[in-house]
Amino acid sequence: MRKLVYTGFMSLDGVVDSPGGGPGEEHRSAGWVFKDLEFVPEAWTLKGEELEDTSALMFGRRSYELFAPTWPTSQDHVSYKELPKYVVSSTLPDDAVVDDWGPITFLRSTDDVAALKEGDGGAIYIHGSAVLAQRLSDTDLIDQYNLLVFPVLLGAGKSVFGRADRAKQLLSLRESETYSNGIMKLVYDVKR
Repeated sequence: MRKLVYTGFMSLDGVVDSPGGGPGEEHRSAGWVFKDLEFVPEAWTLKGEELEDTSALMFGRRSYELFAPTWPTSQDHVSYKELPKYVVSSTLPDDAVVDDWGPITFLRSTDDVAALKEGDGGAIYIHGSAVLAQRLSDTDLIDQYNLLVFPVLLGAGKSVFGRADRAKQLLSLRESETYSNGIMKLVYDVKR
């Protein structure tokens, strides 16, 4: 069975919306990850660790549409270029595949995601994709959360965690670390 990992930047009040400030990011504080904080290299080691563990990437429709124009040629994302990508969308047409970005497969439902997890292979990482992450969390498909929590309160915006009335879900802290600039690394496994 494959592991499904959500990885993301999060404000202290749980917002994951528009962290980088790139094109298409609409939050009024877009770019909050890179503003106002001292750069501390060790706070970013989680991203390097993830590269070693990632066997495939998963995106929701909106994140795919935002990342697909830039990630294939980005030097920051060169390690992801040839990895398989899964895009969960019921609306994107099959011909929305981006050239020169490795194999891309469209999944049309959470049932398709569940079937993918049942197959062989390594960890699949979800980047961005807050709406998708909420859906997958609500259907108990996410196995691990890798979070870099920033010392900022954004007040409003998308969250990974939905507000649906659902059964309690326990997490087990696998790893944590704090850095001199206030960023916290939190890695949680979902208890089953």
